[in-house]
Amino acid sequence: MNLPLLSIAVLAASFVTAAAAQTTTAPVPAQSAMPAPVLAPMRAPVQAAMPTPSVAASAPAAGASAPVAATLDGRVQDVKSEVIKLNRDLLALEEELLFPANTQVALFVSMDVGKMFELDSVQIRIDDKLVANYLYTPLEVQALHRGGVQRVFVGNLKTGPHEIVAFFTGKGPHDRDYKRGATVKFDKTTEAKYIELRIRDSKALLQPEFDVKLWQ
Repeated sequence: MNLPLLSIAVLAASFVTAAAAQTTTAPVPAQSAMPAPVLAPMRAPVQAAMPTPSVAASAPAAGASAPVAATLDGRVQDVKSEVIKLNRDLLALEEELLFPANTQVALFVSMDVGKMFELDSVQIRIDDKLVANYLYTPLEVQALHRGGVQRVFVGNLKTGPHEIVAFFTGKGPHDRDYKRGATVKFDKTTEAKYIELRIRDSKALLQPEFDVKLWQ
């Protein structure tokens, strides 16, 4: 059966349309989305706790403080020694200025053994003028017993004759009050004069003796 050409064309067009519709409507398989990589949360690097400067510095400071303290102590001792030496030199210079050799007179007290006399005080007069009146402590008496010498007076005298009278007061034998005197006359020259007032035990008399010794 021969169909007209128009019908054949219409059928052909309908088949093409249907095929095209199937092609467009056919489901296209969805591409599976690649899962995004899971990133671990970034953590801040943990830093080791550093000691505070005060704590860190305290350890070496403690070790260094010992030698520093020793050095400072040594310097302080050196300064003290220098001050003492300077003070001694100044006193000597002052004495030379105040009491020049051509007028200087110095009096000293000493005690030999001293078992028969316990010294309490000494009074000294030069040319009937009181120049020294000294009261002793037990420690000073012990120092004299051990051989110490005490300077009780230093002053100036013009050249020529002079007289010294010394009175010693204390306890004598059998704990009795004891007072004795010693007198000496001397000539003052242009040189310094040193005079020693001595207290000695007399074993023959069993009592103390007092005399005066002149030193040039």
